[in-house]
Amino acid sequence: MMRSGNPALKSSTFSQVARDGVGVMSLQGTVNKTLILLSLTFLSSWWVWQNPAKFIPFMLPAVIVGFILALITIFKKKWSPLTSPLYALVEGVFLGAISALFEKQYPGIVIQAVALTFGVLFCLLLAYKSGMIKVTQNFRLGVVAATGGIALLYFVNIIIGFFGTRIPFIHEAGLLGIGFSLFVVVIASLNLVLDFDFIEKGAEAGAPKYMEWYGAFGLIVTLIWLYLEILRLLAKLQRR
Repeated sequence: MMRSGNPALKSSTFSQVARDGVGVMSLQGTVNKTLILLSLTFLSSWWVWQNPAKFIPFMLPAVIVGFILALITIFKKKWSPLTSPLYALVEGVFLGAISALFEKQYPGIVIQAVALTFGVLFCLLLAYKSGMIKVTQNFRLGVVAATGGIALLYFVNIIIGFFGTRIPFIHEAGLLGIGFSLFVVVIASLNLVLDFDFIEKGAEAGAPKYMEWYGAFGLIVTLIWLYLEILRLLAKLQRR
């Protein structure tokens, strides 16, 4: 059974979609759609980056709208050719604003985080295509379990935050905090491998053409998560 730690790419994604009779999913098509979504994310991020003070108040609304668009995309996969580009644009607003905040506090951190994110992406893609990394059932289960544990921990941290407290090592720059961030970066990176495998299997299964947008959307979700975690890790290292 195929499985991904990315909630947008669960095990039944390709088996449950209905054929639309207009072409089938391909790896090249998914790559092209991913490049489009990355470009849209970059453009909106760059626009916000030019005048971050004006857009900082829109950070929380962007997160909420992005979350709603992600849910719509997950439950209405046929809408992904429309919702995925909208998601990329909205997330770009959030990324541009939060990146500007980090850059103001730690000059040079953003370019480092971007370089590391794409470095991880290309290295893992090469390792996957060369067969150096094998996506076995145990590999999938381990990554999915770790991803679920991290999501639960973050959720608990948000809930207790309403009561004026938080889980210390998530935010602190001590050895435990840095170790936790490094672990999360590793798990986010391994989710990329699951995404590669999942999309490849979907193309082999002849999923509908619109699933190229959905597969690209899943990759963007993971890349955004990876970038934010690398940003957090670099910030902790600089605070030391």
